[in-house]
Amino acid sequence: MKRGLFSLVLLMVVSFAFAQQKSVREAKTIAGDVKPDLKKAESLINEALKNPETSNDAATWDVAGIVQKRIIEEEMKNAYLQKPFDTLKAYNSILKMYEYFIKCDELAEVPDAKGKVKNKYRKANAASMLAERNNLINGGIEYFNVRQPENALKFFGTYVDAASYPILAKENIAVTDTMLPQIAYYAVLAANDSENPTAIIKYAPFAVKSKNKEEAATALQVWSSALKDQGNTDAWIAKLQEGIVTFPDNQYFFANLIDHYSSSNQPEKAMEFADSMLAKEPNNKLYLYVKAYLLHNMNNYDEAIKYYTKAIEADPEYAEAYSNLGLIYIMKAQEAADADAVDLSNTSGQEAAKANYKEAKTYLEKARQLRPEQKDLWAPGLYRVYYNLNMEPEFLEIESVM
Repeated sequence: MKRGLFSLVLLMVVSFAFAQQKSVREAKTIAGDVKPDLKKAESLINEALKNPETSNDAATWDVAGIVQKRIIEEEMKNAYLQKPFDTLKAYNSILKMYEYFIKCDELAEVPDAKGKVKNKYRKANAASMLAERNNLINGGIEYFNVRQPENALKFFGTYVDAASYPILAKENIAVTDTMLPQIAYYAVLAANDSENPTAIIKYAPFAVKSKNKEEAATALQVWSSALKDQGNTDAWIAKLQEGIVTFPDNQYFFANLIDHYSSSNQPEKAMEFADSMLAKEPNNKLYLYVKAYLLHNMNNYDEAIKYYTKAIEADPEYAEAYSNLGLIYIMKAQEAADADAVDLSNTSGQEAAKANYKEAKTYLEKARQLRPEQKDLWAPGLYRVYYNLNMEPEFLEIESVM
């Protein structure tokens, strides 16, 4: 009796497994029809993907990919014939096709009982994936433009991830694809908008290789911020320091590093960094500027003036250095005026204040000449200078500017 029941159960299992394999074959047949019922094919293969009897079979995932490939072809055919077509459906089928062919390849690479690998799917599936790879970019852009960064990230991320897929290893994508850094940059933007620091950290190393300096700098900036969000302070500081060296014209890295050291009461750490950089490149304008800025914030005005001046000697058009020199002389003028107000016998205070305002005027007007569009560099300072020097026409003009 027990033996009979066992046989019946075994027969049912075999029958059910056969039914699933039949579904896989039927789905493949439908996908190959001239006018395929792709909804039915997709339904059949989706059941097989879930079933333990067929879900570990490379052939199942191969057919799943083939069905998605045919969906893509049908939508593209409709577009060509100017019939109604679903662009997002086509793009999402590309994403699914990638997922299914990658899984197929993974299963097909498992050695058989004799230790041999017989992957009969790789060549054809790799060709299909490469043919649609650029449409991953289009899919990502489509979703990014409708403000769905999570979906955009899937497309941009898959495009970049393709460089590491074994099925596409022969293509050497990481070396041959010149667009990879730019699409990685898009992935970083989408990950940032999705508040996904893990994805940012994954794709930023590709994005920072972009030949577009602005994109590369932004990627490094977002990367450093993601490290900070994850609480990895040491890595964050290292990225800020890397940014200062790699993108000296980008103030983000410098400003955040100095702010960190200042807010954590570690001015000596910032000075140590500036000195180490100057030891390597004593005439580097940025490192001279950093040193001056630190001294400036420590109220060591005379030393700060010395290093700002050296920075200007290294680059006579260094607007930020001119601006900060102007601000230092305003501070010195204020100190002289305050001393005169406290000590009535100190009659030279007003003269000293006036002389310092005149010095400030020279530097701030130079900053304005160099960066007329960047008002924050010179307008507030010139406002105070013209007011204190009783330069009414200039004061009224700068007031209108502000």
